[in-house]
Amino acid sequence: MAQEKSKNSFLTTKLIPFFQKISAERHMVALRDGMAAAIPMIIIGSMFMIIAQFPVKGYLAFMAQTFGPHWADILQYITNASFHIMGLVAVAGISYNLAKSYKVDSFSAMIVAVGAFILTIPLKTDKAGNMWVPLKELDSSGLFIAILVGLFITDFYVWIVHKNWTIKMPASVPPAIINSFASLIPGALSLFLVWLIRLGVEATPMHSIPNVITFFLQDPLSKLSNTLPGALVAEGLVCVLWIFGIHGSNTVAGVMQPIWLSAMAQNAAALKAGHALPNIVTQQFFDNFVHMGGSGATLGLALMIAFLSKSKEYKTLGELVIGPAIFNVNEPIIFGLPIVMNYKMVIPFIAAPLTNVTTTYLAMKWGWVAKTMGVAVPWTTPPIMSGILATGHISGGVMQIINIILDTLIYYFFFKSMDNEKVKAEQALATE
Repeated sequence: MAQEKSKNSFLTTKLIPFFQKISAERHMVALRDGMAAAIPMIIIGSMFMIIAQFPVKGYLAFMAQTFGPHWADILQYITNASFHIMGLVAVAGISYNLAKSYKVDSFSAMIVAVGAFILTIPLKTDKAGNMWVPLKELDSSGLFIAILVGLFITDFYVWIVHKNWTIKMPASVPPAIINSFASLIPGALSLFLVWLIRLGVEATPMHSIPNVITFFLQDPLSKLSNTLPGALVAEGLVCVLWIFGIHGSNTVAGVMQPIWLSAMAQNAAALKAGHALPNIVTQQFFDNFVHMGGSGATLGLALMIAFLSKSKEYKTLGELVIGPAIFNVNEPIIFGLPIVMNYKMVIPFIAAPLTNVTTTYLAMKWGWVAKTMGVAVPWTTPPIMSGILATGHISGGVMQIINIILDTLIYYFFFKSMDNEKVKAEQALATE
């Protein structure tokens, strides 16, 4: 009893205040508020992505016959214009809020940060000599670089402003002109710093700043094989990267996807030849049995947000996230709850998918659940349906139900704690 009391005392007097202090720090607040700016665009893009990739062959055939074979590509123009500018919106939002906390002209700082972010990206040139920015570098693939630029380059900009290394204008000049000239020297030095960093990186085998993360992850990941430990390490890395705002699935898949797709092809060939399926860990293993609801296995969490929330904020969020979550799109949760940089969600966000990896792998190894048979089931296919299609057996759907239940239990206490805190905060605000 005394030991339990000591643990509770440590939590309430040391650990919780420590994390509260961290979460209230200006950089963390700017990160949170800046990422929130991307939420509306993420939700809009998610909706149109689902419409374009709705996993029903009859629906897809009807749409193609009605609107032409390229209807999905045309519809996803909206997705490209919203979902794929996440990094660009994030760097702008983070820089704006951080500069505002320093009481520095936030708009000028934001413009400089956006320019610095673009400066980190190698531009492409077509045959006519026209330059363009690869869209993937502006979305979640470039999110980690966007976060670093939004935080550190803005800090550098603010430091220069506080040193008074600015051009002073007479008070009679309009404020917009004063701010523009005041940002010239800080902006030039900020861009010069990023330019030097870029030149330094380009002189290394990494060749470009966006390649830095891939360069350091590629060699370790390539050594992982089609095993349970390898699957656990790969999935654990996906989750950890997402916690820090890096698109974990894209980063890991860049190295591991060829291995998983090869394993899928081997299963398809074995099925066609009438042989036993050789591989458990395939692309469908992760898409359909681990990432139910998206990275972090957040379908159970989405269901709780939608149907068990007591706070007004989470009830509203639940209405927005439940639809995309059913189709395994969970950016609205990752950035809306949020999951990114949220210490309260680190444990379940990692534990749930690792549990799915373990239970599914062992169930397939022991023959309780059919292995994935090499059918390329779209990743947007809702759970239960996708499990049956991927394995050709009802056991696949049953396995998914079991995993969803386990995921929900893992998230439950963490979610309830956050929900209760929101309720108390809303009540306190109403009282004031």
